[in-house]
Amino acid sequence: MHRFSTTISWITLVILMVGARTSLADEILVAVASNFSGTIREIAERFEASTAHKVKLTFGSTGKHYAQIIHGAPYDLFFAADSRRPERLEQNGNALPQSRFTYAIGRLALWSPLSGYVDSEGRVLEQNEFRHIAIANPKLAPYGKAAQEIMQQRGVWRALNGKAVRGENIGQTFQFVKSGNAELGFIAYSQIKRPAQPITGSFWEVPQTLYTPIRQQAVVLKEGEAALAFAAFVKSPESLEIIRSFGYGTP
Repeated sequence: MHRFSTTISWITLVILMVGARTSLADEILVAVASNFSGTIREIAERFEASTAHKVKLTFGSTGKHYAQIIHGAPYDLFFAADSRRPERLEQNGNALPQSRFTYAIGRLALWSPLSGYVDSEGRVLEQNEFRHIAIANPKLAPYGKAAQEIMQQRGVWRALNGKAVRGENIGQTFQFVKSGNAELGFIAYSQIKRPAQPITGSFWEVPQTLYTPIRQQAVVLKEGEAALAFAAFVKSPESLEIIRSFGYGTP
């Protein structure tokens, strides 16, 4: 009888422990700039594997996410492609004080899926022998703003403006080039750089001296154990190694 009672007690304890773990589990909703989609998916998978929490990711342009957040969208964290919007959210009380941090330094590339099409110095811009060039909307996407700066620096902005196909975000811009709707385009270097994989097509990795540094910052919007834990995990050496493997610089 005593042995039976002990067995029942252990079963009860296990049920209580499982229940406690489940009750502590939480799902967080994270708004993420399109350029960081592949990277954060891998980070989120590792976070979920090591905790009881779940991460739901929503991708889009930094400008659109920012507008959604100030109008009450229920995101827990925001991973922007710039520092300006997270800073504004923090200043305006839409984010937790002192939660803002730089998680990656973005890099820009001029890319074509065609081998030998884009030279290593970007002279293809001045040659102007293509029908369309894709860029992200400079008003919405920091990578689009950087693309405009580069074209202005090279003195081709006015000449090529009529050939520009504008994506709402850098993800859509990449698809324009990949699908052949534009022969080449300014994309995030991380969109073609994959760990231990060769880059297909041809590209020019644009020197960072030609555009304002793309300091991609994140901010916690709602206080909660899962949100704070995920922010901390992104700053961990494990996550920083993943970020670098996708072609980003790290702070």
